[in-house]
Amino acid sequence: MMSATARSSSKTAPLDGDDSDDSDDLTQDVAFKMLSCRRRRHVVHYLLQRDDDVSLHELSKRIAAWENDVPFEEVTYEQRMRVYTALRQSHLPKMDDKGVVEFDPSAGEARLTEDATKLEVYLDIVPHDEIPWSSYYLGLGVLSAVLVTVAGLGVFPFDLLPGITWGFVVTGLFVASALAHRHHDEQYRLGGEGSPPV
Repeated sequence: MMSATARSSSKTAPLDGDDSDDSDDLTQDVAFKMLSCRRRRHVVHYLLQRDDDVSLHELSKRIAAWENDVPFEEVTYEQRMRVYTALRQSHLPKMDDKGVVEFDPSAGEARLTEDATKLEVYLDIVPHDEIPWSSYYLGLGVLSAVLVTVAGLGVFPFDLLPGITWGFVVTGLFVASALAHRHHDEQYRLGGEGSPPV
């Protein structure tokens, strides 16, 4: 793999022509660019699963299997080579430049760096086409506060049930939400078993 000197000098190279980030840290902007590309997410997902050096041949074949929705053993040469070429010439060098992977083109091997673990932190703050969990819990907290207040004031029909019952209702809402949140995170976690999240 690459030497420490080469690694430190390559981490500041620009990504997609963006030379505005001169920091060695994995910033939110860099993380977003890494994760905004599906093929790069697939790279991170598989390397997290392996946690070791992975040959470019194996990596490209695995990603080709996911992209074509076919078993690993049934990936054709053409399918693998399309991914192989893109990984070798574009994606892996860029990810290496930003310190996400260590890519050795001469050996044809790649592995995640320690900084790559920070990508998972940004998964929750990268915009998605859904309500952020923080907003959901804020809304649930406000709703629960209103519910308990109205029930405590004895407003009909909330006065038909004792206060302890409303306490259980609120608790149940938060427990159910936490379970749904956990299930959601497991589905969209990079490095989990099986295919990568879409």
